[in-house]
Amino acid sequence: MRMDSSEFDRFDRAILTVLAEDGRISITELARRIGLSKSPTQARLRKLEEDGVILGYRAIMDPIRLGLDHVAFVEVKMVDTSERALAAFNAAVAAIPAIEQAHLIAGNFDYLLKVRTADMRSYRQVLAEKISTLPGVSATSTYVAMEAVKDDGLADVT
Repeated sequence: MRMDSSEFDRFDRAILTVLAEDGRISITELARRIGLSKSPTQARLRKLEEDGVILGYRAIMDPIRLGLDHVAFVEVKMVDTSERALAAFNAAVAAIPAIEQAHLIAGNFDYLLKVRTADMRSYRQVLAEKISTLPGVSATSTYVAMEAVKDDGLADVT
């Protein structure tokens, strides 16, 4: 059974807030920062992980230093929006590393993709050879990001 956000008490929220800032913090330091002893902190952390609230831990890399500083947002219109067609599209999108995010949208188009590549030439290749050939795609529109103003994910659960 998954936890509902209304089931979080102040300690759970404190754990999530601290981990959002520093996912490599030791249990001892986490316990100190939230004001609990080590054993209850460890038990709460384990429960948050088991309940799927905490999905994992990972290194966050600087895409610019990795040579991936071209970001484009792509609106995708589908020919068919049946569950089967959407599932096929979703599976195909998952296999394209340049697509950093994909969201099903309620609006004038069906999906919004965040695509990260090295440069415009690489993006055009991904668009032509990958995105445009995805199952069910009828049209795309591209918006190139000039600057990331805020890009830090979920950092506060209070």
